[in-house]
Amino acid sequence: MNGSVIITAGGIGKRMGTDLPKQFLEIQGKSILLHCLEIFHSYDPTLHIVITLPLDWIPYWEELILRSLCQIPHTVVAGGEERFHSIQLALAHCQGDFIMVHDGVRPLVSHETIQRCHEALKHSLSVIPVLDVKDSLRMLSSDGSKMVNRNDFKLVHTPQCFEAETLKKAYQTPFQKGMTDDASVVEWMGIAPYFVESNEENIKITTMSDLTYADAFLSHK
Repeated sequence: MNGSVIITAGGIGKRMGTDLPKQFLEIQGKSILLHCLEIFHSYDPTLHIVITLPLDWIPYWEELILRSLCQIPHTVVAGGEERFHSIQLALAHCQGDFIMVHDGVRPLVSHETIQRCHEALKHSLSVIPVLDVKDSLRMLSSDGSKMVNRNDFKLVHTPQCFEAETLKKAYQTPFQKGMTDDASVVEWMGIAPYFVESNEENIKITTMSDLTYADAFLSHK
């Protein structure tokens, strides 16, 4: 069984407050995106890796790859207006029986999480890694807020993993506002995701404190 992974890195890092898009910020002397590339290649060197990037930042990535002496084969695709459109464009370059989609700013995903997603495809067409919610939650309304049962919610991570033809068919559907991730796109076809456990450190780098946490984690690892 062979397949592909799409590492989507189309953001420009507004919340990070830096001129450099967050996927290019460094942790332990290496860009976040390069960490992601290396993780999936080390998990399975036969994976076909497709990276989506803003068109204007593709030359920067190519220069970064040269400077880092990275020899990992991968395909770079210019992203679209929304994440949805970036994945559509990347799917044309995917090969194999399954497709994983991973956020290019989640550099701490473990091989164990990737493996759990991959193996769960034996009995599901759509698999997502999740974590339980530990904090208390409140739902806002026009009347204020109210407590909700945190056991009714899950934190959703990536990589999200799919049978290849299922994901390709799902992305032929016109974009809808409720399509916030790949599993939600597939769910429009009536296919509910199967949950597997993610690793807790598999955070999405969004703020400088996230960057500090990732740096500390990798320095101890």
